[in-house]
Amino acid sequence: MPNLRGKSRRNFLTHCLTGAVALGASANFRGSAEVFSPGAQSRVVVARDPMLRGAGAAAGQERVDPRRMEALLDRAMLALFGGGHAAAASPESIVAAWRNIARPGDAVGLKVNTLGGKGISTNVELVAVVCERLQQAGVKAADIVVWDRDTEELERAGFHINIGGDRVQCYGTDRVDYEDYLSAWGSVGSCVSKILTRSSSVLINLPVLKDHDGAGVTIALKNMYGTIHNPNKYHPNGCDPYVADVNMLPEIRSRMKLVICDAITAMYEGGPGFKPEHSWKCNGLLVSQDPVALDSTGWQMIERKRAEMGLKTLEAEKRAPRYIATAADSEHRLGHSDPSRVVVVEA
Repeated sequence: MPNLRGKSRRNFLTHCLTGAVALGASANFRGSAEVFSPGAQSRVVVARDPMLRGAGAAAGQERVDPRRMEALLDRAMLALFGGGHAAAASPESIVAAWRNIARPGDAVGLKVNTLGGKGISTNVELVAVVCERLQQAGVKAADIVVWDRDTEELERAGFHINIGGDRVQCYGTDRVDYEDYLSAWGSVGSCVSKILTRSSSVLINLPVLKDHDGAGVTIALKNMYGTIHNPNKYHPNGCDPYVADVNMLPEIRSRMKLVICDAITAMYEGGPGFKPEHSWKCNGLLVSQDPVALDSTGWQMIERKRAEMGLKTLEAEKRAPRYIATAADSEHRLGHSDPSRVVVVEA
């Protein structure tokens, strides 16, 4: 794999996350409010590395190998954007893949998921690689913000909280608050995080692959509940149609460019909180520009693991994630849930 590292990741983890970014007047808003055509197809890349945690994983080694994480994400991005075989890829092809997402002048928000604590949150090493690649694509470090709803939850998940300066930023909405106006679509009316509205022209969604006791699964679409002030209001009826409607809010839809789902450690039962006894080492990533297709693919991965463990289907448990189909319907058109419209690429 070509060497694109530049600054060491250790430097990133200990020093690079140093504060909050405000959008200047010259910020380039390039977010895409794409409407998925019924006749089109969406690509979901599923990339795995059984050795992602190193040779000692079976003996309890939990730490992700940074070099292997870097190679895994590069492989997934090249597969998504047709950049050729990762082993023969040039630094230029990797940068070109990322420039489909962000370019110089963009302010990029990385919406992680830290609700479940360190055991089942977006992996810090994964986020480090994303930040490196964005900078190599020309995005300034200070124009990248790693965020979630709560600063303490970020800290518990292993992130360094940093506000200010010229490095990558990391903090929660609790530090800046939500907008004071309601954004509405369909059945939802919510105030959206100022991190999204004022510090992000491009949104990259970094959820975790896991079960949810009420919604069935929580992956890409439901991770957007962490961008609004009143998510608890939208949990009845398995979160349907609320998850789909939240993703239709213009502040979210206009900025969403990419989903990178952390399936390094995944959960097939007992979520959304971390239950070690119901988790497995999937050692993978799911990457797509279609959050509906990605959620559909992730749902089936969880169902296969449930079957392997002798559990009923989510449908049989009356908690199938019906909001995924709602997100794909003619009213929302957030992506494709029909398997004939989804191309799953193993990388």
